[in-house]
Amino acid sequence: MLALGESLFADPRLSGDGARSCASCHDTRTNGADGRVRSLMPTGSDPPFNTPTVFNAALSYRLGWEGQFRTLEEQAESSLESPDVMGARVDEVVVRIRKDANLTRQFRSTFGRDPNRTDLLDALATYERSLLTPDSPFDRWLHGDTAALSAEELSGYETFKSLGCVSCHQGVNVGANLKQRLGVFHPLSTHRPEVLRVPSLRNVATTSPYFHDGSAATLHEAVRRMAKSQLDRTLTDGQIDQIVAFLRTLTGRYQGKPLRPATP
Repeated sequence: MLALGESLFADPRLSGDGARSCASCHDTRTNGADGRVRSLMPTGSDPPFNTPTVFNAALSYRLGWEGQFRTLEEQAESSLESPDVMGARVDEVVVRIRKDANLTRQFRSTFGRDPNRTDLLDALATYERSLLTPDSPFDRWLHGDTAALSAEELSGYETFKSLGCVSCHQGVNVGANLKQRLGVFHPLSTHRPEVLRVPSLRNVATTSPYFHDGSAATLHEAVRRMAKSQLDRTLTDGQIDQIVAFLRTLTGRYQGKPLRPATP
């Protein structure tokens, strides 16, 4: 099923116009996103959200910037049928796939039947569950490798904790397990909504630009603005450098290679 899901993820026939695939915005060769402030929409209009990385999405308690999806299957179905994302109808996608003899054979081999809506979404979700990026330096340090982090990175981790960043960014995904109001002390963005799912910080050094609207170009800028908005703290350059050094230790590996930023 994994191979089938991977094939479907890269198949432009899953879009309404046949011009884009899931991989068009979620590049698993780089950072699982696309490096743009906001991805281009089929309708040509300006999308409301920056594209989040697909890596480690399976570890999130909710999916989507607003946390509106409980499962990867729900999220995949919404993305396929949204005119702002893939602009397709799942039932029409199934009809297209059934015309492909090779894909139909793969569905029969995997599920014991011809392509259908449920199995299509199941295959996509199964592939997405495999997109995990373990073995970051921080992971190795947590497993007992005391040499995995430098003194500066450890200081950054202590600063990250002492300031209260861990109130929202904690757990196996270093976030993505609760919703939070944006702009607790000071406005962070003019874009709505005000309550968002806290993003994971895994691989954050590779996923610029930042925030739901892509308005922070660099990790340093994102840390500075978040501290002011959410913690009412004005950080020194030294504190920001330390935190960024720690955040860079959260970059994991996929298929044996460290993730890297995408080219917009």
